[in-house]
Amino acid sequence: MASQVAQAADLLTIAQDALLNNASLAADRAGVNATQEGEAIARGSLLPQVTANGNITRYHVSNSESSRASSGLASGGDSTYNSSAIELQATQSLFDATNWYTLQAAKRQSAQESLNFSNNRQVMLYNVASAYFEVLRAKELLDTYRAAEAAYQRQLDQTREQFDVGVIASTDVREAEASYDSARAQRISQESILRVNFEALEQLTGKQYPSIDRLSDELPIQPPEPTSRQAWVEMASTQNLALRAARAGIDLARENVKVARAGHLPTLSAVANYQYGDSNRSNYIGYDESNSIGLQATLPIYTGGSTSAQVRQNTYSLEQAQFTAEEQLRTAVQQVSSFFAQANNDVLTVEARQRAIVSNRAALQATQDGYDAGTRTILDVLTAQQNYYTALSDYASARYDYVLNMLSLRQQAGVLDVDTLDVLNRWLVVDDNPIRIDAQGEQPIGDAQIDLSQMGMQQ
Repeated sequence: MASQVAQAADLLTIAQDALLNNASLAADRAGVNATQEGEAIARGSLLPQVTANGNITRYHVSNSESSRASSGLASGGDSTYNSSAIELQATQSLFDATNWYTLQAAKRQSAQESLNFSNNRQVMLYNVASAYFEVLRAKELLDTYRAAEAAYQRQLDQTREQFDVGVIASTDVREAEASYDSARAQRISQESILRVNFEALEQLTGKQYPSIDRLSDELPIQPPEPTSRQAWVEMASTQNLALRAARAGIDLARENVKVARAGHLPTLSAVANYQYGDSNRSNYIGYDESNSIGLQATLPIYTGGSTSAQVRQNTYSLEQAQFTAEEQLRTAVQQVSSFFAQANNDVLTVEARQRAIVSNRAALQATQDGYDAGTRTILDVLTAQQNYYTALSDYASARYDYVLNMLSLRQQAGVLDVDTLDVLNRWLVVDDNPIRIDAQGEQPIGDAQIDLSQMGMQQ
């Protein structure tokens, strides 16, 4: 399917697009529907079964001379006649444990498949949010790298002017050129990362987004609620969808063991039969009609050991399902504990990174003043400048790490849903300076004029 070009979008819009258009989720939804039909198939074995058979046959008989003599026929020859018959048979299972437990297993399988779909849907929502914020991260880092490139360009121009008038040595120019070339290479690389991240987002929905809303600077960076690690562990132990699906697998495996054991039990059915047949044979005139009703019992005595082997196989599958659920529980507890710790650590990290921007901005300004006064070298200025832009990019990454870790925490606890994305979506604002991908996805487009005064630098 050809991708459609969409307008600038926010997180909630893209998530809704993914719910409607994501191919993997659509396949999972079809799988759920197919599994649910398995219940109807299994239930059909417990309901009356009616079959009708009919046939019509044309006979051609050739009699030999000896046959005519023995039969006393006055004259020989061939004979042709038709015969027809119909049969109706109705069967109602009165006791068949295998069919009963098969129906219960189909219900368990349908429940498990529904949980798997819910888990896949939740994973898809996280993937959309993750891809969205990775685009914003790449875009914000590109803003920073473009600003750094512009700053290094100005520094290089300044050193060249000073070198032309004999104020500084050529070494200072070479150092400024090296810093500028590194910044330019970093910016080019980041543009590629932005393109790749845009494509990853579009792959989830089948649509292209020229630009997306950015994350507001006012987003509150707060510890997770509830603040207790144990509370999150308890949520994960009961609500984690992958864990619930694994536990549903135990119920399914138990029913399959019952299905296998039922193979040792007898079956009992009520059977009604009606038959009618006639023929136009020359020496036979009339029809045959019969009907019957009765009970049919079947007792499996020996099946070559296959039934016992099936019981053992399904018992091992039950054991496997139990260990799988236990492993999923441990994974959920470990993951939710890890993301809880990371989210709390992110709160402190974001604050520290924000302070680092202020201190590095002040250090850069002081170093620049010292360079103008002749007490600091150009290398000092370039190093301070690099530290400042590194602090800016570290702060941006720390904010997105916080958002993604909070989303991961909620996913592992089983409480990530569209409403969660809606709350986060309220902290998105229209980007006044979007850097976006064109319809061909080949080149980032945006304003290269960076206002460095907003970053503590003078134009």
